This record gives sequence, structure tokens and C-alpha cells, in this order.
Amino acid sequence: MPTAVVPAAPSVADAAPADPGSGALTDVRARITELRLSAFAGHRRAAFPLGAVTLFAGPSGTGKSTALAAFEALARLGGGANLAEVFPDPLAWVPERARPDREGRRGFRIGCTADGVAGPVLLDVAVQAEPQLRIVGERLTAGGTVLLETALRDPARRAVQAAWHTAGTAPVTRAPLPDDRLGTPLLPLRVAGATDGQRRVLAAAEQMVVALRSVFPCDPRPEFMRVPVPTGSGRLLPGCDNLADVVARTRTECGRRHALLVETVRTGCAGPVADLLAERLPDGTVRALLDRGDGHRTDLARLGEGELRYIALALVLMTGPGVLDVDAPGEVPDALRTLTVLADGFDRCLDPARRRELLGLAARMGERGHVRCVGAVSDASWASGTPGVTVVHLRG
Repeated sequence: MPTAVVPAAPSVADAAPADPGSGALTDVRARITELRLSAFAGHRRAAFPLGAVTLFAGPSGTGKSTALAAFEALARLGGGANLAEVFPDPLAWVPERARPDREGRRGFRIGCTADGVAGPVLLDVAVQAEPQLRIVGERLTAGGTVLLETALRDPARRAVQAAWHTAGTAPVTRAPLPDDRLGTPLLPLRVAGATDGQRRVLAAAEQMVVALRSVFPCDPRPEFMRVPVPTGSGRLLPGCDNLADVVARTRTECGRRHALLVETVRTGCAGPVADLLAERLPDGTVRALLDRGDGHRTDLARLGEGELRYIALALVLMTGPGVLDVDAPGEVPDALRTLTVLADGFDRCLDPARRRELLGLAARMGERGHVRCVGAVSDASWASGTPGVTVVHLRG
């Protein structure tokens, strides 16, 4: 599937390591900077650079949603999810013209690169979809050295043979790993860290896992945002169904951030906006309201789909792992972590003014380095040339 890529303008989030003492900023936060779809649905031999803000653009059927689905799948596998949970219909991702081998096996291949303090770390995964769903090959590479490699040696066993870099008395350590989940997240349980080689393996695996676990797929559903919701954890769900509950939390936790959110909402909603409120109802639920500043309040149920999606995406981009329902690694400081938001249909229901404002917000947050955004749009002509934005044009 041919692609054309418009590179992003340089930003702090994409800064290359600097020479010590040079005074230049060096970004060490773990983040995914490339997505590879070697053979996945309609994509073959595709490699997509990911900047602070990346938009996949193209008509329906060119593979925009497929690319985001592959990214989400890698994120879930990096979090330790079972292969069958991630790919409940694995045959849907096998390239249409892929022919089975003599044993009737077909599958797909995906991968990514995570940048950070350990430098670029590459992960590539081969999945067998039939006759049996399993991971048949995995490779973790850094600096040209293969740090972990797995292969299916005995199809009768539910395991792959793994070898990881040791650089001690033996160059590698070999052991079986399960074939129904990714091996990279399991390495901290298997590698002692007794040699420089083992510590290098652990550092690379941690960087990859941190980058993948810091991913938040988001597709706001206005039909569910219009009704009051029970109070709960105050963590925003991927569909933003519980936006009112989250607003009730964030409004009291950080007044400055809430003021910035209100300013953004004011730009994207019709009529005057003095505040975004959360009102608790007698039945224990909570609803969100716009304070119009003249004593009148508007229930979010009365807003249009574009306004609701705009508010939800703005909230996502201005918060972080502590507010979003993402399985972020709590043992890693925020300074070493970057949240990546996946937004399929980034511009859905948004008029030109709202989508430009939202993209500008994403670019500003991306420049700070704490939040990156990968979205899909049908036409990105309105976004091309925006500083800090990478546009990947897909063509059928």
C-alpha cells in the first residue's frame, strides 16, 4: 500500500540525544516512534514514522483504522494481554492474498520502535492465525544487537524457544516461553540482571513495555455522554462515557488545568461558556453542564455530537495516565513516560474551526513531550503544514 509521508517539524519531544554539556535538551521519555506493518491486513512492508502528532489520512479502505488497530494490539500485548484477547478474530488481519504453507499455516507480522534513554529499541512479532493462534516469532533489537529472539521449534508444544542476550560466560540464555503472549514483558521475571548484557536486555525491555503500556485508545461516543453516569473511579474510559464523573474529579484537583480546559471548551462550543461543571443528582449519578455565566446552565445532553467529541478529546489531551483509564506502569516516574492517545476518526463530527483548534491543542501538548497523538482522518489537507504534525497519506 503506497504511502507518502510529510515529516513533522522538529520539536522537543523528538529531540535527538545531545552531547553532554552542549546545553541541548535530550528526551529520555519512552515513546513509540515507528509502527511497522510487515504483513497486516492490507499493509505490506510498511513502516510509518510517528511524531508528536501523527495523522493517517486517506479514503475509506486505505488502512487508516487498521494501522491504529495494530498499534493498539501491540500496546495490549506489551501490557501482558493474552493473544486471543487481543485478536479475537485473527483471520481478519491475515493479508487477503496470503497463501498457507504446506502445513496450512497463515499469519501476520507487526512491530514498532520505542525511543528513550536506551536509544531506539525495535520489537517485531510474527503471529500465526491458523490453524492455531500463537506467536511464532519475536525479536527485540537495540544498537544492532538481538537482545531477545523466539522461534517455534515444536508445533506440538504450546511454547516457543527463546534466547536472550547474556554476554557473560555464555553469550545467550535459552528457555521456553509461552506462545500465547509476548515474551518481552516477561523478561524481568526471567533475566537476573547479573551481567552488563542482561542489564542491557532489561533496560530495552522496560523501555518497550513502558512505551506500549502508556497508550490510550480513545473514540468518544456522544450518545453515552448525554446521560448522567454513576460516580466511580474518576478515570476516563476510552469511549468517554463517564466524562461527567471525570470532570467532577479534575475540576477540584487542578484549578489551573481546569481553567485551561474551560478556555478550550469556550473556543469550541456555541454560545458563552464561563465554566464546565459536574452536578451530583439525588439518585447518586452525576451530569456535566456548561455554565453560561448569566445564571443559566446547559446540560451536555443538549449539545451536538461535534461539541461533545470536541470536549471529550480536549479533556483527554489535557490530562494524563492518572486520569485516563490506562494501565500505565506506576513504578516509572512521569518524567520518563509519554502518554500516546490513539484517536480513530480524529475529526469525526468536527467542523473546520473545531478540528483546527483540537489539532493545535494536540500539537501544543506534543511539544511539551508528555502527550503524543496518533489519529486517523479521511482528508488531512487542512492539517498539512501544521508545525509538529506528521501526516501519513495512505493510498489504495
